Amino acid sequence: MRAAVFRGVGRKLSIEDVPMPAPMAGEVVLKVAYCGICGSDLHVTQPGDLLVPEGSILGHEFAGEVVEARGSKWRSGQRVAAMPIWECAACAPHGCKDRLGALCPEARFNGIALDAPGAYAEYIRLRDSQIVLLPDEVSLRDAALLEPLAVGRHAVAEAGPIAGCNVLILGAGPIGLTTAISARLAGARTVVISEPSDSRRVLAERLGATGVIDPRQGPVAEAFARIAGARPDVIFECVGVPGLIQQAIELAPPRGRVVVVGLNLLDDTVKPGMAIFKEVNLRFVLAYTRADFEDVVGHMAAGRIDADTLITTVVGFDALPDVFEALRQPSGHTKVLVRPN
Repeated sequence: MRAAVFRGVGRKLSIEDVPMPAPMAGEVVLKVAYCGICGSDLHVTQPGDLLVPEGSILGHEFAGEVVEARGSKWRSGQRVAAMPIWECAACAPHGCKDRLGALCPEARFNGIALDAPGAYAEYIRLRDSQIVLLPDEVSLRDAALLEPLAVGRHAVAEAGPIAGCNVLILGAGPIGLTTAISARLAGARTVVISEPSDSRRVLAERLGATGVIDPRQGPVAEAFARIAGARPDVIFECVGVPGLIQQAIELAPPRGRVVVVGLNLLDDTVKPGMAIFKEVNLRFVLAYTRADFEDVVGHMAAGRIDADTLITTVVGFDALPDVFEALRQPSGHTKVLVRPN
């Protein structure tokens, strides 16, 4: 089969013929229909603590069709997505026994480890416990957005009660937008997104944000107050660059909540005193649980999530290496999908 293989920092992904995956007991092989390019894929192919080994096959946002199953409860022909968490051998048959999921130090993610290849490939091997069955109402194309949508849902679920709250989201990248979608579904009174990109602010409004702010045009706090008539109760930091956590603390009211979703791999500085004097609740979140996946699937099937609006283009293997490198620079793209087949 063909796959896009990482061959080292500074080199484009290499489209190569690699061996077909063979399922073991309790596993399936999935024919990949679509796989999203995630910002994490860009992070792990750059120098740093998260750099993946040469030979890795990336890709953890995907959906497809079961083509082979061995000792599995799933069967060929089923349309599925998957949680890309490859659990340790002790937990593999039934899922994480400690219910840690992505937080388990022994877990790996598909696409971030040599022994758990990802879905920048025509086929991928998965364990039964990873599979999420898709209802007929959800297309394979939209289902490739299930993973980032689950990230947004998890962030909102971990923030505490949202219904009736005024919510500010810093950043309208894919995770900021999926967080906004889940905040609206959770009953937030207002969902305002601060984003310097003109095209992304337009997209945020299309996806249901009650207001948008261009942070280049003046203080975010004043703009938010004009829209919501109050300060934000909950702030989601969805950018992941130094300085944004401190900005969120400054924007928070007394006993406000700050949820850090954006992945920042650099050193950062905050002023704890400011957070202490306001008793700010600062929460960091990672990934998702099965409950997040299942909740998002239900909303998608009911037509409450317009996943297709997040997709800006679909590319095949021929274009993938160049498109992947181009995404390292700011662009108008929201979510680029790879169609291996």
